[in-house]
Amino acid sequence: MNRDGYPTDDELERIEKWDCLEESVMDLLDYIKSLWNWPDWGFVKRNGRTQGFRKKCIKFELHTGGWSGNESIIYALQKNFMFWSFYWVTSHRGGHYYFEIREFKK
Repeated sequence: MNRDGYPTDDELERIEKWDCLEESVMDLLDYIKSLWNWPDWGFVKRNGRTQGFRKKCIKFELHTGGWSGNESIIYALQKNFMFWSFYWVTSHRGGHYYFEIREFKK
């Protein structure tokens, strides 16, 4: 992070290029948490079940709080096609993003 607490371009690029099939998605979540501003409030990870098929998953939420550094992380995640297409469930106005994480077996 830079001296003002914003993620650097290199950190955002790492999120964009994270290979969700070769690298652990849980490690990606830990990496995002290390960069997230207000992780005690805006970063939520808990056990749950998928909406459609009721399979075990990690329910993952990000709430930006309007902070542009957090929104940059969301934008980097959106650019990661694999992550966004596999795990994104819904977004709500005001910077609220919801995901269901099921690891793919290699």
